Parts: sequence; structure tokens; C-alpha cells
Amino acid sequence: MRLCTIAILAAATALAQERIDLAVIHQIKEEAFQRSKVMDHLAGLTDLNGPRLTGSPEYRQAADWAVAILKEYGLENVHLERWGPFGRSWSLKEFSVEMLAPRYSNMTAAPLAWTASTNGPVTAEVVFAPLSRGRYTNPKQFEEALDKYMKEWAGKLRGKVVLLTQPKATPGPTTPPFHRYTDAELADLSKAPEPRALLNVTEIKVPDDPAAALQYIISLPPKLMEKLFDENRAITRKRNQFLADEGAAAVLTADDRAHTGLVFVEQAGAFEAKYPLAPPMFGVTEEQYDRIVRLAEKKTPVTVRINLKADSSSQDVDGLNLVGEIPGGSKRDELVMVGAHFDSWHSGTGATDNGCGSAVMMEVVRILKALNLRMDRTVRIGLWSGEEQGLLGSKAYVKEHFGDPDTMKLTSAHAKLSGYFNFDNGSGKIRGVYLQGNDAMRPLFAEWLKPFADLGAGAISIRDTGGTDHLSFDAVGLPGFQFIQDPLDYMSVTHHSDMDVYDRAVPGDLMQASAIIASIVYHAATRADMLPRKPLPKPSK
Repeated sequence: MRLCTIAILAAATALAQERIDLAVIHQIKEEAFQRSKVMDHLAGLTDLNGPRLTGSPEYRQAADWAVAILKEYGLENVHLERWGPFGRSWSLKEFSVEMLAPRYSNMTAAPLAWTASTNGPVTAEVVFAPLSRGRYTNPKQFEEALDKYMKEWAGKLRGKVVLLTQPKATPGPTTPPFHRYTDAELADLSKAPEPRALLNVTEIKVPDDPAAALQYIISLPPKLMEKLFDENRAITRKRNQFLADEGAAAVLTADDRAHTGLVFVEQAGAFEAKYPLAPPMFGVTEEQYDRIVRLAEKKTPVTVRINLKADSSSQDVDGLNLVGEIPGGSKRDELVMVGAHFDSWHSGTGATDNGCGSAVMMEVVRILKALNLRMDRTVRIGLWSGEEQGLLGSKAYVKEHFGDPDTMKLTSAHAKLSGYFNFDNGSGKIRGVYLQGNDAMRPLFAEWLKPFADLGAGAISIRDTGGTDHLSFDAVGLPGFQFIQDPLDYMSVTHHSDMDVYDRAVPGDLMQASAIIASIVYHAATRADMLPRKPLPKPSK
């Protein structure tokens, strides 16, 4: 009993030693709420510079603008850091999709990235030639379906506009478009997930059932997951080559979220210059797509006119990350990093994905610099490119500066990075943090978030969360964290859609996030010790 009491007192003492400077937090809140520039940053990234597809001239223009702003705020060593060949540049210039017969309709559409231009308007009849594939694709089944498709449609697509996707069985939205986490949902999120062993597999066998397939994929070892995606990309390139060889005039697709005027688009296929561009390919709204399919199935001739002009390079261009620093004091060789991905898709202006994250992190360093807060450690901001193509920019940065996850060969700087904080889940306010399995960080975040409880923050989840750049740091054993954010309409409306624009951002949420992250960064940069780490992972190869 006595030993147990001593252990409890020791833990309580350790927690009490986590210094929280409420006077500094008051200054941070005042700066973040009363003199905020976060929406100015977002307007500059979106309204002024627009979408920021990696490798495009628009990305470079936006990055140059952000570099100038960070220099104006007094950051040092602000620069664009090349991380090697990315892929070909692709820049959208003009496009249109119109149905001419049986009745005229100006269609809500957007081209997929890295597709070829049409060399002027092209008028053609449509053909309904769907290629079925699930959201979580089994490569073997995908390739079998493609082989069957190529035999069925060989010689039948020349000069046609191909309707490539199968309509949803029940059209229309099925979930409310806007949501904030309830207390019950946050409490559930704070519970540890059921233990699940990492699959000990050497061959990919994705189950047919979509729910089981998702569970299977997220349980795969990282290298097998990467292999799965590589195989699917190779099959997509094979599909695109078939459509091009068959002489398809263009391709129309629909996303099952693309309703009530929304269009969701990403890329048609390969962005690397060693592969040819995909045929002209467009996403259209669900309702308009389904109308054309119904007409085609009833043998009613449908004629459309399409036009796409996009500039693209014949060679790969370099990827660029944006980096800047606030030098520290007594421990200036040690780092605390903040970051977000700077790149976006091209149909909107890249506001919630991820102009908001970039704007918030620019605001975080502005606040810290404006208040002239003395911090022992250097604070570094990293705004990444190539996130949408697989975290490419942050992976390259981590490999160059900290370590290679394939071999776990680490640099000397690996021991000097205290932690990395990421923001990339839309415009929603911070409700807490994912610990990414690092339970030793729980008492720190508990104390750091307490002064923001009345602003809705406080949930702490041991869970991992994926899909964004903190994973690049976590992969080499560095403390990397993504915050829990209110979903709002991120996945239902704005994520990769033409509605990803400035108007969908919530100013108060972004001010709240800026204040919380600035406070966390300040305390991480001034605490006596560096942040606790998990054991180093094993090499991934």
C-alpha cells in the first residue's frame, strides 16, 4: 500500500511540474482573437492565389506570396526547399461541359488533374460503358474487371464520350451536411479502441465486403499498404491507356457525394512525366450524370460538347516545401515544429483542404513573433507540397532532415526535434488531440488544453489518425500529432470539391485553433525537457 501511495504521489508531482503560464496564454488569446490575421492569410491563399496543385505555377505563386508574408512577420531562414522531382506541371486554363441533345444543359463539371486537353471544343455522342470498382479496391478484382471491360468495349469507344462510373443505387445525400461533435461523441472518441493485432501477411487479399475491406486495409503493415496503392495506380494507368488507344473523345465520371451542384475531383491517373496524360476526363454532379445515364439506357441519343485547355510540362518539375523559423534562445539547436500541407486540388480554391491549416500555422508563428515571446527552442514552420499525392513533401523533408523509415538510419537532427504539430481536417475548431499511441503525452496535453476548456477543447484520444503529414514524423519515431477538429461539412461538402472555397471557413474556429496551437507550441518550446517519445519503430523494409 505504501509503495502504491508513493507511486501515485510521484505521478501527481510530475504532473504538477508541467508549468502552464496563464499570463502568456492570456496574451496569446488576446492577440489571436482581437488582432487576428488568420482570415487574411486564408484570403491571400485562396481568393488571391487560388488552387495550389503541386508542381503548378499557381502553387509557386502562392508559395512566393506566403514566403513574403512570413518574412514580413520577422521569421528567419524563410525559403522554398526543393525535395526533388515530383511530376509534371499541370495548370488549368479553361473548360466547359454542355449537353446539346436531346435538350441543352450547361453542366456543373470539373476536369480531373493531369488529363490531356481537347484541342478546342469537341462534340460527340455519349456511350454508357461503366467500369465497376469499389471504394477500397482489391487490385486482383480491379484488374480482372478491367480485362473483361477491355474485351467487351474494344472497338466501340472511338469518338465517344464515355460514361465510366456506375450510378449509385439510391441517389441523393444520406447524411446531414454539417456537424459538430457532441459531448457523447468526444467521450467515445476518447475511449481506447479495441486491441487489434497488425496483420502478419505477405500477400494482399482484400475482402469483398466494403466494411471488412476497410478494416483489412488499415491493419496492413505500411509497406503492404503502399504496395496496394501502387498496384491500383498501375491498373488505373492501364485503364487510361486503353481509353486513349481506343480513341475515346472524353470521359465523364461521378462521385457518390457529388449532388446538388457539388463536383468532387482529384486526379485521373499518373502525374509523373514518364507516363502519358490521361484522356480528357471530367467529374459531373450526380444528378446530371444520372440523367444522361437514364437517357442512354433508353437508347435516346445524347450529344455533349466538351472543351478542356490545360498547360502541362513534358518533364518532371521539383516539389517545393515552404520553411521558416523563429530562432530559440538557450536551446536553439532543438526544434518544435508546426505544419500543414500547402497544396490543394484545383476545382475550388483549396480553402478547407488545406488553406485553413496553412493559414492557422502562419497565424501561430505570427502570434508568437508579434508577442516577442522568449522561447528556448527554435520554432520551425513547414508547409508541405505533394500531400494529396501521398504525403510526398513531408516524407521527403523527414527523410532529408531526420531519418529514413525504410532503414531507420537517423540523422543527428533526429535527437533535436522535440515534436511536430499538424493541422489538416478542414475549418473545424480544435476539440482535442490524437496521441498517436504516445500515452506519455497524455498528461502534457491534459494540462495544455485546460485553459481552453471553455472554448470546447479537451478530448484526448490514444488513437492513431491517418491521412496527413504528422505520419511522416511518426514513421521515424518522432512525436507527431494531429488535432481532433469538428467535422463541420468537410467530408460531406468541401473535401476535394468545387465548394472548397473561402466562404466555407469559420473564422471563430480558426481563431480558436490558432490560439490553442500557439499556446501548445510556446509551452513545448519552453519546458525543461523535450517531449516524450515512443520506442523507435523497426525499419519498414
